[in-house]
Amino acid sequence: MRFSLRIFLGYFLLVALLAAYVLNLVREEVKPAMRQSAEEVLLDTANLLAAMIQPDFVAGRLDDGRFAAAMAQFALRRPQAQITDVKHERTYLRVYVTDARGKVLLDSERTAVGKDYSQWRDVVRTLRGEYGARTTLADPDNPLSTVMHVAAPIKNGDQIIGVVTVSRPNLAMQPYIERSERKLSRIVIAVIIAGLIAGALFSWWLSRGITQLTDFARDVSAGKPAPVPRFIANRELTSLASALGAMRDELDGKAYIENYVHELTHELKSPLAGIRASAEILQDELAVADRQRFLLHIDAEVVRMQKIVDYLLQLASLEARHELHDAQALDLAALIRTQIEALHNQLGARQISWTGDWGAEAPLIWGEGFLLGQAIRNILQNAIDFTQRNGQIEINILRQGNELQLNIINDGEPIPDYALGRLFERFYSLPRGNGQKSTGLGLVLTRAIVQLHGGQIRLDNHPRGVLAQLLLPLV
Repeated sequence: MRFSLRIFLGYFLLVALLAAYVLNLVREEVKPAMRQSAEEVLLDTANLLAAMIQPDFVAGRLDDGRFAAAMAQFALRRPQAQITDVKHERTYLRVYVTDARGKVLLDSERTAVGKDYSQWRDVVRTLRGEYGARTTLADPDNPLSTVMHVAAPIKNGDQIIGVVTVSRPNLAMQPYIERSERKLSRIVIAVIIAGLIAGALFSWWLSRGITQLTDFARDVSAGKPAPVPRFIANRELTSLASALGAMRDELDGKAYIENYVHELTHELKSPLAGIRASAEILQDELAVADRQRFLLHIDAEVVRMQKIVDYLLQLASLEARHELHDAQALDLAALIRTQIEALHNQLGARQISWTGDWGAEAPLIWGEGFLLGQAIRNILQNAIDFTQRNGQIEINILRQGNELQLNIINDGEPIPDYALGRLFERFYSLPRGNGQKSTGLGLVLTRAIVQLHGGQIRLDNHPRGVLAQLLLPLV
């Protein structure tokens, strides 16, 4: 399982469990809290009614007093009230009064008059001077049919002479409870979705940084000139990337110096040996023609050594770089024309012609003009050196997806099978058609330039001779 997916699933599990816990906790608290608030209102109402009913109760005219008449009118009222989104068309409050023995003397619903309520918790506890309240199911088969009863004592001095109970069905509060739960559920779902989006973005951001570091490590292992990744607002990944880059530079530097010295020493042995041998022979008496021949040999070997040093210096500079400097959009066709003009004399000396199909307008590539021009010149020079006299060089530019493909085909002998895998090794070269010796560093330098630009180069046999192919990214 991918690291980013593990982070996302862990974050999702944490957010889901936390949201479920909060939702369950609040749901468990909403209903009791609303009922506690309703109980306080009923308590105040019961005590208010107890104070109002006390004169009629003491006077013994409870049935025909003003309180009984008011309760009868209250039972007939039909309020048309809209509280938030809940409509009320009836009253839910019920009031009944009992005497000191628990017998019902007055009932706003007129269903319990004369009944003995002395065993009901609200009545019996109030008559004992305690707080009397109870919750009873109106319908045993319906758990939502609970009715809350709160009682208050009717006193004559310090003596409790009766009880007034106020009740209200909890079903009247159910719409508000359900409304609160629906609103809470929507909020929790929104929080979960927002949390998941945030978790997904965080996982993607962290995974992207780790992927960049992984790609960087792979490019370093493959010897590619990969730039050190940069991260915004992530100090730890930035520090890790810098440490990897410093380690890469340190290891590359040590290995490069060792290989550089070894290869340079090995390659300079041959021309130095030739120069020494020619110098020893020149110390003897020689004919003018022979002396001239050995002097030309020394000059050629010195030129070869100079080329080796120049190429190695350029190669060292390129391989120490990991990104382009002063890059811009370039016209590949224009670069090719410039290099062909520079090699015009060599083409004419060997009577080599060139042809090409570049289209009406070649797409632009991104890079450093000087370096890409040098790479193209090296390939063209290599094609000229291995093209037979009176031969032809064909140059084509094709678009392949997001890359531009440059094909250079020259007439000549095919590359031997044993050499195909070694053409980009330093100091490895094949005999050239012009009789000159080669260092083999031109192709190595060209590959370094192309890879620095994020492209690829390959050499292979072609029915007409040899194919050199470059792939360079488009702008």
